[in-house]
Amino acid sequence: MTTPLTEAGAPGPAATSVPLLRSTVRHSGPRCTALALVSLAATGANLLLPVALGGALDLLLADDPDGSRRVLWCTGLILAVAALDAVETVLGGTTDARATAWLRHRLVGHVLAVGPRAVARFGPGDLVARLVGNAAQAGTAPATVAALLAALAGPLGAVVALGLIDPWLAAVFVIGAPLLALVLRTLARDSSACVTRYQRAQGRIAGGLAEAVAGHRTIAAAGTADRTVARVLRPLTELSREGHRMWHVQGRAAARAAAVAPLSQLAVVATAGVLLTRQHLSVGELLAASRYAVLAAGVGVLVGQLSGLVRARAGAERLAEILTEPPTTYGDRLLPPSGPGRPESDNPCGPGRLELCSVTVRRGGRAVLDGVDLVVPAGTTLAVVGRSGAGKSLLAAVAGRLVDPDEGEVRLDGVPLPELDRRELRRAIVHAFERPALLGDSVEDTIAFGSPRPSPARIREAARAAHADAFVRRLPDGYATPCADAPLSGGEAQRLGLARAFARDGRLLVLDDALSSLDTVTEHHITDVLLRPTTGGSRLIIAHRAATAARADTVAWLDGGKVRATGPHAELWRVAGYRELFGAEGDTEADDRADASGGGREAEIGAPTTTGTGGDGTDRAPGAPNSTRASADARVGPDHRREPERGARASADAAGRPGREREAEAGARAGTGMGGAEIARGAAGSQGSSGGGGR
Repeated sequence: MTTPLTEAGAPGPAATSVPLLRSTVRHSGPRCTALALVSLAATGANLLLPVALGGALDLLLADDPDGSRRVLWCTGLILAVAALDAVETVLGGTTDARATAWLRHRLVGHVLAVGPRAVARFGPGDLVARLVGNAAQAGTAPATVAALLAALAGPLGAVVALGLIDPWLAAVFVIGAPLLALVLRTLARDSSACVTRYQRAQGRIAGGLAEAVAGHRTIAAAGTADRTVARVLRPLTELSREGHRMWHVQGRAAARAAAVAPLSQLAVVATAGVLLTRQHLSVGELLAASRYAVLAAGVGVLVGQLSGLVRARAGAERLAEILTEPPTTYGDRLLPPSGPGRPESDNPCGPGRLELCSVTVRRGGRAVLDGVDLVVPAGTTLAVVGRSGAGKSLLAAVAGRLVDPDEGEVRLDGVPLPELDRRELRRAIVHAFERPALLGDSVEDTIAFGSPRPSPARIREAARAAHADAFVRRLPDGYATPCADAPLSGGEAQRLGLARAFARDGRLLVLDDALSSLDTVTEHHITDVLLRPTTGGSRLIIAHRAATAARADTVAWLDGGKVRATGPHAELWRVAGYRELFGAEGDTEADDRADASGGGREAEIGAPTTTGTGGDGTDRAPGAPNSTRASADARVGPDHRREPERGARASADAAGRPGREREAEAGARAGTGMGGAEIARGAAGSQGSSGGGGR
């Protein structure tokens, strides 16, 4: 049985903004209650003050000795009002801050639980705008609700006080009350739409800005900074228009209230004057009635509080859209046990057996992966090759359950991935990416990122296995250097990502183009470490170079989202379309003629195993015009009977290594798999001198 789980432990997704606002108010319940009580107390003190002042005035006019005591009471009330206002301000600010923090914690946890779907739907910039700006607006809801109750209590209490002084005063004021109610209703209706459009325009600007920051090098190289600025700020016109419309709506409501309220106040004061001449009211009661007329017509406070509530609701609507994305569900199952001494019956499929059964993934109505069936036997290596857009990275994401398929099933050691416990799943499957995120306060924290944290010795073993130890030690503070202060090249960042993967024991290691930024020599060394025979898990590698594919146990050829063929690299190499993936041309007849001609040209025609390195130090594609190895491969294909040895020799040739050393390494073909931690331990002390990495 699977249950929804978010990283923050938040409830399930909300469908509308109202439940989200209610849950925010409930979360801030104690503070919201305290704020409401303080606000009501301040309102009560303000309601007592007019009658106290009126009574003191009557006593002073009558030369009553109690008049001085009444003045002291009025002074105490004024001080109490000031103190309560200060407490209300502090409580309102802290309530807003805590409610906003709770919303952000919940939303960030939900976004992490949803995964890439959240970024794909909203975009990183708009998502940040929602989590930062809109969460702050929605976080004001508890304090606004509490203050709105007090703001309503003030006018209602003032009308009641007018009725207690004289019923005619209350009746005169109530005549104009419907006009004030209409003003408030119009404000709420008109403000909601323009505030929503204003926030959406803000989100589009934030999205464009995030995109521009991420692609700043491309923009600078293309010389399109001015056009990019114009594109990012294009919604600014709409933002300005909606902002002016919003303030126009609020200003119009305030103007109407300002026109109606003084008329009501004047009518109350005039009526009180008439009653005073008829000796139905005293001078003090006239003073109190004039003050209560002002409090009863206090629409300005209501307009401000209502506008704040409208903004909070509009922000909550944008947050609720995020919560409509369902989080990834996890089960509670564990993987079958593995390790020395475990009986075969405990785990007949593993450890590390990966099965993709009729997997289909759609994007925008198109099947990016279409009915994929693949099996990675335990302890073996599967290289996935194909042209750009064939679905290789998506396949890697599906294999590690970073993406769930729309159809089909993915199993690890016989257990469907959705049924696995979240921690069990993340411990079992380890990833390394083309552009790893270097998270953590230091380089050591970056390599150790995850749960559980590896030991310092394990971290350094993993760094040596990834050929990162040498350049890390050259950093100002070594492993303690903050990543932000470390001038890392693309290849060095990839090696830190590989070290993070090697530092963990996993049943499946997924490398999503994680070697693409490495120079040929470093890639050769790391591939040796990856494919060294040992006991451990399996590996799924997204490969772009023939060398990597040649040394894998099996190659899966993706074409248009489907598996076109699977098999050893040597067998697939006989297909012209497969050779074209690596920049090689020719046909199988040329391969047969090469086999018949003998091995005299063996050194020249080895399988196309690695990309060359141009004179500028950059990796060159296998089929680039200046690649002599690609030209040789175009003339004659590899002998499939000697493919493993030739692949290893060609890789060693690219590394510029001696012939005897190449022959010794030719047998380093992977027969069984190895986990990330075993890779690190196996490579400890054997890093060698690569001199590369693209610094």
